Amino acid sequence: MQANPPDAVEVQALKSDSFGRIALMRGGDGLFVRRDLVHVPLWLRLPAWWLARREARGLQALVGVDAVPQLLRWDGRRLDRSFLDGAAMYQRPPRGDLAYFRLARRRLQALHRRGLAHNDLAKEANWLVLADGTPAIIDFQLAVRGRPRSRWMRLLAREDLRHLLKHKRTYCPGAITPIERRLLKRKSWLRELWFATGKRAYRFITRRILHWEDNEGRGPKP
Repeated sequence: MQANPPDAVEVQALKSDSFGRIALMRGGDGLFVRRDLVHVPLWLRLPAWWLARREARGLQALVGVDAVPQLLRWDGRRLDRSFLDGAAMYQRPPRGDLAYFRLARRRLQALHRRGLAHNDLAKEANWLVLADGTPAIIDFQLAVRGRPRSRWMRLLAREDLRHLLKHKRTYCPGAITPIERRLLKRKSWLRELWFATGKRAYRFITRRILHWEDNEGRGPKP
């Protein structure tokens, strides 16, 4: 990883929540994105650090993979990653763009072959439409690493794919194939367990206590 650039200046604040501040920065080598934990409240520093470290480890597994951020630096307080020139899916909807979703599926499979499940692709904010109209994937705070062919990782990979297909159903409803339709209807035990147990507590903590909107950037659903 590169050394911390001493001349880095902030260009634009992108997001700020209880787990850190994300900003577009400019250094000697150009633009990059920084997640800064310096202003995180003391009582949240451990989970914020854990999430940032999880993202750093996820990005380490994706070195050289197309259309995902590349890890530049992680020093325990700041995480710097490469800048991807694009807009969130809900800001630039790929409506009717079947090529976008075909390529998105291939790029998602590239993650899975590296032994990484994203685990947060229901959020449209985590799917980018790049300047050339192609897909990219960001925000690996909840990513899970493991052996690609293990039963656990196959389950998580299938959930990643289900979330992508939900977006395809929204923006290219006529292009959903019978196999994809069956996959969308197939609910995993992991999903059912989450909705039956942890989802309510998670929403209470993130929305009422942390004032963190997990569905940020979600576009309209049919």
